[in-house]
Amino acid sequence: MHGGGGGQGPGGAKKARIEIIPLIDVIFFLLATFVLFTLSLNKSNGVSVQLPISATSVARDPAGTATVSVTSDGTLAWNKDPVTLDEFLQRLVKFHRDFPIDGRILINGDERAFFAQVIYVFDEARKAGFTKVFIETRVRQN
Repeated sequence: MHGGGGGQGPGGAKKARIEIIPLIDVIFFLLATFVLFTLSLNKSNGVSVQLPISATSVARDPAGTATVSVTSDGTLAWNKDPVTLDEFLQRLVKFHRDFPIDGRILINGDERAFFAQVIYVFDEARKAGFTKVFIETRVRQN
């Protein structure tokens, strides 16, 4: 008789097994981390600005919306693209052609931006024919 050495058990050679339970735990951990990270992302289409606080802020649907950002130093951005005043006016006209009825302009103004610059964007959007012009704000935390 020979001994049971060489990795052989009572039923012959042992096969390598992959334990699936720890693998499932790791996959669920990664999935939960990804979901939480995705939910914490800023959903704004504009450049990153410090929004003013409002007690009456409501959620908005980004579909059919162009975001115009006014930064603290007075520069304009159209959906994360820095633009000059002429480019802003051209994109405004083009966006109104693409969405003549349900198009919306969302003004993403920094709280340190000059009021006159935000009013300029508001006026130009109204002159281009937009009736739905919104100003994005943060919800006041009580």
